[in-house]
Amino acid sequence: MNPKNSLESVYFINLPEDFKISSAALQIDPTIPLPVQKKDDETEENMDFSSLNEEQILAGILTVLAYDHKNKNLDYYRSIITKARPEIKKELCEAAILKTKNEDFDIAEEIFMALHGLDPEDNAVVLNMALFLDERAESYRRAGLFDDADAYDSDALLYYKQVMDADPAIPDAFFNAGFFYLKSQSFREAKDCFETYLALTCDSSDEDMGESGIYKKERAQEIVDNIKNQNMDDVRFKAAYDLISKGEEEKGLEEIRIFIQNNPKVWNAWFMLGWGMRKLERYDSAKQAFLEALKCPGGDQSADTYNELSLCYVQEKDFAQAQKVLLKAYELEPENTKIISNMGYLALAQGKTEEARKFFTAVLEFDPKDQIALHELSKLEI
Repeated sequence: MNPKNSLESVYFINLPEDFKISSAALQIDPTIPLPVQKKDDETEENMDFSSLNEEQILAGILTVLAYDHKNKNLDYYRSIITKARPEIKKELCEAAILKTKNEDFDIAEEIFMALHGLDPEDNAVVLNMALFLDERAESYRRAGLFDDADAYDSDALLYYKQVMDADPAIPDAFFNAGFFYLKSQSFREAKDCFETYLALTCDSSDEDMGESGIYKKERAQEIVDNIKNQNMDDVRFKAAYDLISKGEEEKGLEEIRIFIQNNPKVWNAWFMLGWGMRKLERYDSAKQAFLEALKCPGGDQSADTYNELSLCYVQEKDFAQAQKVLLKAYELEPENTKIISNMGYLALAQGKTEEARKFFTAVLEFDPKDQIALHELSKLEI
């Protein structure tokens, strides 16, 4: 949400000396202007003090805490809202998490920003902000909004870095940041994060860690071992991913071929080779690379590999094989909207318009904002 626009919904007023916030009977300093959330059709000139309520003031304070970080009266505003609402942090956190689950991202972000402004030193809030931005990026990426996804990933990384610098260290910051780095194929950084998590928790007993903590330690160790065993923290692997991602496929393919020469059993490397080839529309070569990925240890557990392989079969008009591997991808990840969309494209390629419509409609049941499904359905209506 645009901070400037949000602040336009607030105006500052000096309240009468006898004005009190009712819930805590707080005396207001009349010399310090208070932010007030505007009502519909209300202006500073026509405001009626007799109708002013506590919620308007608290909402105005939250908006300022979220977006006006240079306001000289922030500490005063924080003192007011925490005294008036002692449980405000807990309430806001629960509300933000609920809004995130419902993918009401704009409101969730505003709440998280207010939480951060309320207590900038609370690293739990910083970590939650990172997780929220990370999740929002993934939602946009699934919907085909790649520029927005990249922007939110960039913001998430800033918050992850901030919370990883916390003193004392917060183990969960490194655990979650590890997965953030994994999704961008930054295996060296991911390994460092998971190793740090393991180091920070090595002296904690299973009883102290609990079931969730035990799972996290085992998962972190599994990922570290996998990265080491497959040499995925090699600089060539990351270079190949970065080059192919930004459209320099030929250079990326050179890097990943060298990596494969030294690491022929790494399915991720064959997948990346296939991905680069597919982007260059060399579908037969891409198909062979994806088939090699499936032969490598762990490769047959990747829904993305089957999904990408299906695209190659579609280009070859081998629709039976395309459907076979897409169904395998769907078995592995039945809620993956990218896979369901590709089922729709396969149906279109076979002239099955109504079947395609059902698949794209199913995508919208998972994500009503999915741009790919919305676009295809709009075309089918023409």
